[in-house]
Amino acid sequence: MESSETSLPAPPPPVEQQAPAYIAPWWHTALLVLFLLGFSALGSGGHPGLDHSLRMKLYISTMVMEWLMLLFIVWGLRRKKRLVVRHTADDSQGALAVEQHQTTLSDLVGGRWKTPEDFLLDVAVAFGFWIVAVLVLGAVGYLVGASDLSHVKEMKERVGAMLPSGRAEIMIWLGVCATAGICEEVIFRGYFQKQFGVLLKSAWGGIIVQALIFGGSHAYEGWQKMVQIGVFGFLFGVLAWWRKSLRPGMMTHFAQDSVAGIAGRWALEHATKALPK
Repeated sequence: MESSETSLPAPPPPVEQQAPAYIAPWWHTALLVLFLLGFSALGSGGHPGLDHSLRMKLYISTMVMEWLMLLFIVWGLRRKKRLVVRHTADDSQGALAVEQHQTTLSDLVGGRWKTPEDFLLDVAVAFGFWIVAVLVLGAVGYLVGASDLSHVKEMKERVGAMLPSGRAEIMIWLGVCATAGICEEVIFRGYFQKQFGVLLKSAWGGIIVQALIFGGSHAYEGWQKMVQIGVFGFLFGVLAWWRKSLRPGMMTHFAQDSVAGIAGRWALEHATKALPK
């Protein structure tokens, strides 16, 4: 004899679905883009003729500006909440619960290291990525003529005077590089990449747009370097998308800027000696 009771399937476990939403107000994003590109345009002539005192002021003001931009991003994140749709497990009809979630700085960075192995893995990824990026940038530089000796003289006039000279300047320069590694990765690969990815409904779209803004914000180095830096930003964006974390990019960014600054002055001075008089 069959039982009159019909067994019902167990309800599915709770599943969270995040509705597409911007991580910050669009006016906030527009202001930050305009500031970066406008400030870049004002400094498009480079930084010639800097002495020790002016270099130190430039380093300190750069660090202050970048940390202020990071705080501006945190403030913008707090002004926007995303809707999170949750399927409740205790309702056989699959009822939905809608909650508000605010994007945090930790969300942009990609959480924290949980084990020493996680840290070592990021170090290994950062080192491997650095090697690949340097090779790619070298190829791009060759294609746009950035490796020509005639271009070296222009680079020395534009940025040579802003590179560190002496122990005190090198120490402050390392602080600038650490600031850039943290703040610029959050600004471009964290904030812009996610925000424009939502707008374009494409992760690749977000990667490309943030790379264009990243390259455009370095006008003081000239158009050839802007192209190289834009490609560098694209590679950083792919790395952040792949690893779901900004930490390997922060490490590489710091290492690249540190080496470029410390070795850059020596390289420019010796390369210009090879130019015909």
